[in-house]
Amino acid sequence: MADPDTSAAPARPGLDEPWLRERLERLCAIDRPSASEGEREAAEWLASELRDAGARDVRIEAEPEANGGFWVSLGALSAAGLLAGVATLRGGRRTRAAASAVAAAAAALSADEMPPGRRRFRRRLPRRTAHHVLAELGCPDAERTVVLMAHHDTAHSAFFFNPAITEAVADRFPGVLEKGETSPPLMWPVVAGPALVAAGAALGSRALTAAGVAVSTGIVAFMADIGSRDAVPGANDNASACVAQIALARALAEDPTSSVRVLFLSTSEEALCEGMGLFMDRHAHELPPESTFFLCLDTIGSPKLTVLRGEGMLAMRDYPPESLALIDSEAERLGIELVPNLRLRNATDGVFPLHAGYQCVSVCSVNRLKNPSDYHWPTDTPENVHYDTLADAIRLAEAVIRRLDAGWV
Repeated sequence: MADPDTSAAPARPGLDEPWLRERLERLCAIDRPSASEGEREAAEWLASELRDAGARDVRIEAEPEANGGFWVSLGALSAAGLLAGVATLRGGRRTRAAASAVAAAAAALSADEMPPGRRRFRRRLPRRTAHHVLAELGCPDAERTVVLMAHHDTAHSAFFFNPAITEAVADRFPGVLEKGETSPPLMWPVVAGPALVAAGAALGSRALTAAGVAVSTGIVAFMADIGSRDAVPGANDNASACVAQIALARALAEDPTSSVRVLFLSTSEEALCEGMGLFMDRHAHELPPESTFFLCLDTIGSPKLTVLRGEGMLAMRDYPPESLALIDSEAERLGIELVPNLRLRNATDGVFPLHAGYQCVSVCSVNRLKNPSDYHWPTDTPENVHYDTLADAIRLAEAVIRRLDAGWV
């Protein structure tokens, strides 16, 4: 079967900057932290746009089991590690045994907070309702499904996300960040703090215990900073992907797929991919791994596109080679240059289907330092988005969908 011809990028709405920017500005005008009224408003806006673009069965799915944040759960667990460490340094053998158990439990529950964990501690905290957007296009009775993923909520900022810090590191150590192929393991200290306290208490090591106390103290301060800040505008992360969904809905409504159903999914993601975990809890049984392909779009407005080779906050898991070969070949055919060989020690929503064994890919973008531009910072606004990159992401996603329509991986 001949490959579908998607090499030409027609001058159509959905690829030109004014059309893209207008919709980015509308979405970014909504203050939309996770599981908030603003996030619900953003979901309603996106649903309306997808409906106008020609999608069918457009709906908003309320998710009452959400929490909407991670700073309270991780901050509380780090505080437990901190207090256990202080008790260890001040107490006797019996105190050390109890403190070690508390700190070990805090470390294990902190690890469980990281996607694709079960978030057992967070589920015992007060809950809020998140809202997910779902819509469909293509063959309604198809046996195969492509899930096109985005998220419409935005993150809280924090001092640590200031891009000037990364620039200062790059100036101090020229070439180090540019050469890296795996992002730093920023969430390891969240687990390491209480784990060090647990080990120090069990072994009677004041040095290990003191190190755990220091790390846990830093994490508590970091989480408090996040919780005290406002949500950012989120143009790159991730209004860019929401607008891409609208553009793709228009294209697929005008020229529908014939053998696959395309499911548009936008989640509440910024609470450590909480929404995607809840979506999979509810819907994974409807999406057989052998006939479902997940295509994640996340933060696609930086200068250069990339397709993640793997991701995971604690343990790295590589994306399926068949999926990577498919999208790499489409990028090459379209003349889209991808930053090669990047792995993420953070997480996109793609980490859930990746862990569950689906064919899947995650399309992102980075700047010269191999970071998303304006990540979780107030400068993440429509005027700072690279619209040529966003247009390339739309072209690439459409090419992958049509290739899957022509022949499954």
